[in-house]
Amino acid sequence: MTRSDSVTTMDQKPEVEFIEEVKSEIDVQTPKALDIGDGLEDDFSDINEAAVLRKIDWRLLPLVSLLYLLSNLDRGNIGNARLEGLEADLGLSTSQFNWCLTIFFLTYSACEVPSNYLLKLIGRQSIFIPTIMVLWGLCMTFMGLVNNFAGLFAMRLLLGVFEAGLYPGVTYGLTMYYAKKEMQSRQAIFYCASSVAGAFSGILAFAIGKMSGVGGYLGWRWIFILEGILTVLVAIASFWLLPDYPDTAKFLTPRERKFVIWRLKTDNNYKGVNDRILAFEGSTRAKPDFTQFTEDDDIPMRQALLSVFKDPAIYFHILVYWGIICPMYALSLFSPSVVYALGYSSGVAQLMTVPVYILGALCAVIQAFIVDRVGNRSFFVLANLVAILIGFSLALTGQLKGINGLIYGSLYIAGPGLVSVFPGIISWVAINFANPRKRAIAMACQIGFGNFGGAAAANFYKPGEFEIGHGLCLGFAALAFINVIFLQIGYTRANKKAYDDLCKGVYDDTTDLELFRMGNRSPFFKYGL
Repeated sequence: MTRSDSVTTMDQKPEVEFIEEVKSEIDVQTPKALDIGDGLEDDFSDINEAAVLRKIDWRLLPLVSLLYLLSNLDRGNIGNARLEGLEADLGLSTSQFNWCLTIFFLTYSACEVPSNYLLKLIGRQSIFIPTIMVLWGLCMTFMGLVNNFAGLFAMRLLLGVFEAGLYPGVTYGLTMYYAKKEMQSRQAIFYCASSVAGAFSGILAFAIGKMSGVGGYLGWRWIFILEGILTVLVAIASFWLLPDYPDTAKFLTPRERKFVIWRLKTDNNYKGVNDRILAFEGSTRAKPDFTQFTEDDDIPMRQALLSVFKDPAIYFHILVYWGIICPMYALSLFSPSVVYALGYSSGVAQLMTVPVYILGALCAVIQAFIVDRVGNRSFFVLANLVAILIGFSLALTGQLKGINGLIYGSLYIAGPGLVSVFPGIISWVAINFANPRKRAIAMACQIGFGNFGGAAAANFYKPGEFEIGHGLCLGFAALAFINVIFLQIGYTRANKKAYDDLCKGVYDDTTDLELFRMGNRSPFFKYGL
């Protein structure tokens, strides 16, 4: 049976860490195809890697984190606006309000894969991302001027369309600068902008709410208008501030650009297989040199798209994402209302959610640096899911027994677990789908289809029936936990099968280019756990 026949089930899929050795067991040269200079080979001893990483960190992370903070503010501030009189002013029923929440997630989810596909075709995140930001910032501003359900519904629909490209686009962009050992910590710093947004949103809404009556507008209108204008201003600046990918990054020197490209090409090593082991096991196949190839040698975008949809692993990752996004969005959209229902004023309820997000951000960043050092992402994903399960179990118990302190305290267990788990599941997909084109589509698929869960989460909580919402969040977290286990088993079995096939000589006659184009179907890939 050929390798291509063996990938139809999870336990048959090959390994997913690109296997090229860097200066250890074989001598890998930096290819001319990378256009990084003749005669350089892999000698970058003159480059201070830590200094280059610091330069990338300071140039990228503050900016993309700010962009994501604004994205989260703009999508989630409707929960704050609700407490400032949105429903009463527009005469919305509970059902209509929930539809305004739901439609955002439907268009947001539906447009994420097309957005990343379009981004790859354009190849300029410095143009694509600021453009969609201007568009959603205008939607946000106009949302403060609507006078009925239809207007609010239409603006939320368009907000989902335009916001869809930011998160998958930026998370993919980070994989073009950072190696696997740095991946989750940087994804965590970027993602924690959502936690800061959760905290900042409460503070900002509390302050803007005091403007109620200014210009004849209630406080909820000013929340939308001012936050929308802020997004547009930052977006315009981003046309000049946001860099593209390493090969054209002007903030790096030409030598540093070559180094960043080289280190990523030689990052995905499978150190368990070398030429001596293959010969000992009976194979005549030497390890391929994938560094000689560039993205131009990869399969076309259309074929990469089909390859992702044929890969069983992506569906398990989507279910994991779905199981996490539902309680995450439920927490974001309804935690102010849950706290408000405990008897606090709207202003105090806004502020009481702030510490939850601050704690979550701290836990996520600390944990991500540990994971990058340890390397086992799935273990920490499961640990966070346990925290989420415990948190919502306590919330459900407190709701049923009327223990207000238990309900509020549960947010400090479930919240950090939810914030911490996201960088893990994003970086897990990033390292387990090979080659930039397939990785871009796979990440967009996970995020896009997974975010359909947000549409469901928008309907979890109804006034006076919070125990139903807590129970549903509990069930979805359990769904994620089960599918992480399935992925662990599937990846482990796939790694073993790929190694066995390699040693049996199944791929002895396969060329390096053919192996490269196989992506994560190549036996020289190893799935990361």
